[in-house]
Amino acid sequence: MSASGGTKAIVAALLANLSIAAAKFVAFLFSGSSSMLAESVHSLADSGNQGLLLLGGKKAQREATPQHPFGYGRERYIYAFLVSIVLFSVGGMFAIYEGYEKIKHPHEIKYWYWPVGVLVFAIIAETFSFRTAIKESNVLRGKKSWKEFVRHSKAPELPVVLLEDLGALVGLILALGGVSLALLTGDGVWDGIGTLCIGVLLILIALVLAAETKSLLLGEAAGLEDVQKIEAAIVSGDAVTRIIHMRTLHLGPEELLVAAKIAVQHDDTATRIAAAIDAAEARIREAVPIARVIYLEPDIYSETDAAKGPDREATPGGPTPHGAGH
Repeated sequence: MSASGGTKAIVAALLANLSIAAAKFVAFLFSGSSSMLAESVHSLADSGNQGLLLLGGKKAQREATPQHPFGYGRERYIYAFLVSIVLFSVGGMFAIYEGYEKIKHPHEIKYWYWPVGVLVFAIIAETFSFRTAIKESNVLRGKKSWKEFVRHSKAPELPVVLLEDLGALVGLILALGGVSLALLTGDGVWDGIGTLCIGVLLILIALVLAAETKSLLLGEAAGLEDVQKIEAAIVSGDAVTRIIHMRTLHLGPEELLVAAKIAVQHDDTATRIAAAIDAAEARIREAVPIARVIYLEPDIYSETDAAKGPDREATPGGPTPHGAGH
């Protein structure tokens, strides 16, 4: 995984979650708090999620094969999507079930200092992990808002870790609130309510992650800034007069496919056109280094054809031609 994959943030989150999961489970055994059980399962699920992200980054480094000629860069998207499923099912649904059971059958929390002490420790550890994720993300985020960074980042690991850590911190605060209210009132129902809130929070975060990683799996185009750089690189030479149309697609976070039909002079020789294409490809790679797969098709620009608009039947995702199957 490249540096932009946020390996440091993932490892920091993994170490924090493993230690927190063990501490929470010990606190559950001593206190019987359902919030602590839900939080221990949440931390264990998060640890598995970080393992999935690291595994996806490792698998994405495999070389291209004849069966997969564009490589395995999208493995990182697949494993990020699996994280959202684990967070929803193991983390969120378990917490809701445990909260429901605790509200239905409340019982007093024993040895209050165990859950309170562990929750304070967990908040400190998660704050450290969250700080590391923020620091790593700021390197790539630039001037984007946090919402824009999560929504438009092509590398899924950092947004996943950021949202997981944010969810963990808020969940810990909810758990601490539920435990505190249960201790103050002597009513274990508050512990169950805190657990339910944790479950709802985890499910909401899982849905956001699923939506964003689904978009990456379907295939996203390059960002506007990169598209503008590519267009400028193509037409900056003398032989290419304009771009007739262009498509870009992320094959992975650090690998971009560029396909364009470019206009050349009608009296250009094949040698001159080939040289123009080679030069344009070199300029594209210099302007946008992640543009590793480039296909440029020369053509003669026609005002008449341009006035007809894009041919949707020749475009992936366009309408099915008349008489063709669905």
